Amino acid sequence: MEALLTSTAIVAVAEMGDKTQLLSFVLAAKFKRPWPIVLGILLATLANHFLAGSVGAWLATLVSPQALKWIVALSFIAFGLWALVPDKLEDSPTMPAAGVFVTTLVAFFLVEMGDKTQLATIALAARYDSLVAVVLGTTLGMMIANGPAVWMGEKLAHRVNMRAMRWIAAGLFVLLGVLALVAW
Repeated sequence: MEALLTSTAIVAVAEMGDKTQLLSFVLAAKFKRPWPIVLGILLATLANHFLAGSVGAWLATLVSPQALKWIVALSFIAFGLWALVPDKLEDSPTMPAAGVFVTTLVAFFLVEMGDKTQLATIALAARYDSLVAVVLGTTLGMMIANGPAVWMGEKLAHRVNMRAMRWIAAGLFVLLGVLALVAW
């Protein structure tokens, strides 16, 4: 249960203001069809985070527990620092001629590659023994952050203090890094 709850909380907060959340706003504004967008986000996240979690679980088998403790702890602290840097979509994403669901699925999967929440999923899967709990938790965290972004769009973007959310995410990542060193 710890893996599920920790993964959910970390990713939900870290996703606030993240480029995939910005993509959610763009998709919602462009297509105005929330159900296929939310379903595309859900399936893209499950696939992406299962892949990332599998990499994390595999990496955990390659190094000693002591080395893994330091790698995971330092990774979380680095994610904390990274969380302080605001994300932005480089260009307006090009939308393929596919339907809303396929466009969302492909765009969200690709934009999440190398993102801090994907890398956090790798670290969480390396830290916890339950790949399923980590993937479900990180996916739930993504949906907690991106579902409202799709449904409420720009209205929500202007009401959430993204700077405060970045600081909260940074603090959670650093705290998790310290806890990994102390409690592992």
